[in-house]
Amino acid sequence: MSADGAASPPATPRVLVVDDEPQIVRALKVVLREAGFQAVPAETAAEALDAAAVRPPDAAIIDLVLPDLDGIELTRRLREWTEMPIVVLSAIGEESQKVRALEAGADDYVTKPFGNRELVARLNAALRRAGRAGDEPKIVADGLEIDLAARVVRRDGELVHLTPIEFDLLRTLARNRGRLITHRKLLVEVWGPEYVDDIQPLRTHIARLRAKIEPDGTAAPRYVITDPGVGYRFAE
Repeated sequence: MSADGAASPPATPRVLVVDDEPQIVRALKVVLREAGFQAVPAETAAEALDAAAVRPPDAAIIDLVLPDLDGIELTRRLREWTEMPIVVLSAIGEESQKVRALEAGADDYVTKPFGNRELVARLNAALRRAGRAGDEPKIVADGLEIDLAARVVRRDGELVHLTPIEFDLLRTLARNRGRLITHRKLLVEVWGPEYVDDIQPLRTHIARLRAKIEPDGTAAPRYVITDPGVGYRFAE
């Protein structure tokens, strides 16, 4: 509270913006300011590490190509000591780079040119996930109810019968809702490290899961969204 007893206004969330292109940094400053954030700019990985250590930000947006380190290595180093949300922003849209960034600890990957609203939505989603304390006993999303403790799923109040594998896939995705989860991470989480390359069985189980939880007649999946060649996300 302030000296007169009034409640202090909430602090403006600080977002570390790491990019060596001045025009991109300027654009991101404007986008973030309009969305209620304060941008903390850094042109190199070294500057970013220093800034994060001196006053840890609430989140980071990191370009993939930097003068001293690539954004993936910077993400990996940040992940050694911080759990803050990290969104990688890059002109490189190759699947392999997306997978590398996510496996290094990035929460999301957005390609340039990017939509301002999409970037802010992804950032907000990552911050919401970071703010959730502990495991939620139930997850409810647009008519779908997932009881994690009882391992029970209902859609619009009707019980949905899932196999153990289907439930584990849904639980992993839903607990990370909005976050892109790579094929490899899903395989390790659900089947174990020895199955890390079995992508086709994963796709088969995802298709069966969708057939049970997605509403009939929908043109596109409502809950489990595909990022081709990379992985899946549970819709935020």
